[in-house]
Amino acid sequence: MRPLFRMIIPAFPGDNIFTRQAKKTTALGPIIIATVANKLLEWQVEVVDENNCPRAPKDENGLLDHVALQEEYPAKAAGFYCGLTSTMPRVWELAKFYHQQGTFNIAGSWHARYCPEETLKHNIDVVVYRDEGKVIRQILENLGEDGFLKNIPEISFLENGQFRTNDSELVEIVGLDSNLSNLPFPDFGLLKYARIKIYPIGRIRGCSGNCEFCCVNEKPHWACAKYLFETVKWLVETRRAKKFFLVDDSLREDLDGTAKFFNMIADRYGSKLHFSIQLWLKIAENIEFLQVIKKAGVRRACIGVESPIDKDLKAMRKGYNSKKMLEWLKILQHYVKIHIMLIAGYPLKERETFLGAKETIKCFRRFIRKAHPDSVHVMLPGPGVGTKLRERLKKEERLFSLDVASWRYYDGRFALHKPDDSMSLQELQNLPLKIMSRFYHPLSFVRVVIKTIIFPLDFFIRGWKNWHRGWTREIVKSGGYLLIRRWKAKQQVDEFIGRLEDH
Repeated sequence: MRPLFRMIIPAFPGDNIFTRQAKKTTALGPIIIATVANKLLEWQVEVVDENNCPRAPKDENGLLDHVALQEEYPAKAAGFYCGLTSTMPRVWELAKFYHQQGTFNIAGSWHARYCPEETLKHNIDVVVYRDEGKVIRQILENLGEDGFLKNIPEISFLENGQFRTNDSELVEIVGLDSNLSNLPFPDFGLLKYARIKIYPIGRIRGCSGNCEFCCVNEKPHWACAKYLFETVKWLVETRRAKKFFLVDDSLREDLDGTAKFFNMIADRYGSKLHFSIQLWLKIAENIEFLQVIKKAGVRRACIGVESPIDKDLKAMRKGYNSKKMLEWLKILQHYVKIHIMLIAGYPLKERETFLGAKETIKCFRRFIRKAHPDSVHVMLPGPGVGTKLRERLKKEERLFSLDVASWRYYDGRFALHKPDDSMSLQELQNLPLKIMSRFYHPLSFVRVVIKTIIFPLDFFIRGWKNWHRGWTREIVKSGGYLLIRRWKAKQQVDEFIGRLEDH
């Protein structure tokens, strides 16, 4: 029996904005890693996503039962996806279990990269710093029968790839080809127990932006447009895929290549396929590009608007103001449905004047009403690992320690820093739900009924497209209202805030 490498995507610590979507899709990075590892004939490879495993055996907590997995086919090596900081406690829990099973544990992606020492202390044998999909093959090739890496100094690594073990210093690379166009197509057949309706795809990694709250600060590099087109074509032909989410960190890094890709899609499929993408707000000035993505079937754009408060935008280093944002959003709405993401209560630098809770809520609600998006997500500032914001808050002694605000709270739903005198901690915590409660309102259920009844008249006056967009917007708002109610019931915010105030 061949040794098994099991790639694990850990469960979220609770309901969040990604929970419902996660049941339809998965993370692209772990699939790429598993696909590369699967090229090794001597290894069996599988991926399990704890957020999307309706057919899997479950434990008493309703989570994926790893005891049952080990009984069925014990893993010799386990890979842990550490792309979301809030899932790290679950990673450590699983790493401890697999360590007791004698499994060689490997961790990679953002949190592990920025916190290698911490990660290695939690039953992880190797932390991969970058180019995980390429480094994994050589780690597995050099994993001995005794469960230890052999010939570490002689291992040949890919350009810009690094890894670290409990027994060694950071091992630098010696180069092979690092062209992303040479990566294999992601093999979603390696994902067990899941149902995939939306396929993640991507070709651009890194971002040249300098946002204070973001940790994606590596030098941009990308695969060619043809690689991504062939990936989509292969998924359509082998898995009958119809819906895709382009996970690229920043499309603007190679906008010509992105336009070329969507032109190839339009020429082959017209607008039959459905794409969701992440857009830079300023792209609204490039009408030619917007026409291309509309022709290719891009239905929805997720846009980091961040804040309608100009002082916040300046602190975030966004490089534009709120008035300009409204102009750009108005243009974008002619081409795609808009999902905007906002950060409420952003911590300004010391001695800067901060709006109180009431004024902040009014400002955000006013902006959302004027922007008229199809959906909205408001979160609290996330001083994530590897960000300039975290460094600043530490220096200002405003960041809550991990003793009272552990990593599990780092998902945008919880207050993680001390606000200034203009706002209490409880008011900061309540900002997102109070802002979104005006948009996701129970009246949307009534509006759905009304719009359904007046459909014939509205269709005759405004046409199908305008009616359907308004009707689906109210459907989304109704679902959002129910989701917010569930969040309120499960968050246990009072206990969390009480602990912070005591601290």
